[in-house]
Amino acid sequence: MPEKEIIQHCSPMLAGLKTGNLFLCDYTSKTALERDVVGWNARLGAKGVRFVALRTQSGKALIYAYRVSRLKKALSNAEIASFLVESGYPADHLKECLACLSNRLSGRENFPHEIGVFLGYPLADVKAFIANSGSNCKCAGCWKAYSNEQAAKKTFAKYKKCTQIYCKKYAEGTGIDRLTVAL
Repeated sequence: MPEKEIIQHCSPMLAGLKTGNLFLCDYTSKTALERDVVGWNARLGAKGVRFVALRTQSGKALIYAYRVSRLKKALSNAEIASFLVESGYPADHLKECLACLSNRLSGRENFPHEIGVFLGYPLADVKAFIANSGSNCKCAGCWKAYSNEQAAKKTFAKYKKCTQIYCKKYAEGTGIDRLTVAL
């Protein structure tokens, strides 16, 4: 996982603005991928960032990079926990929830749209996306917003600006260790 790729796909999470990000990366072997994940966890773990390969297939890995504290807080929220339990996830257990999500992504089931909760999307929007099969949203950006269009647009703009700033800083020589905010 090249540092530049992580910056491009995960800047809002690295800045502490977002719970998590997903991105695809190429890998040559599962051993090399595991080594990369372990290395990034060792490098950024003290700042509250974790990486996990949720799915591997045909030389591509779906990586979930997340803020541990933000995800734990989301999973302990009563409404989110209830939604996830209703969706078949174990209640309030981070590792077990991630294992369940990984299984759903790797299996032959329909895509697990509840993944939005793991990315920090508003629960109302995640539920509405599922109920509307992805149609009839008020606006779209990082996610499809159904509930609060103005707040969503402000958040989309904030994430975009963050990514622009982080990519510029990275291009100027600031490394990921300095760009990652400790939470």
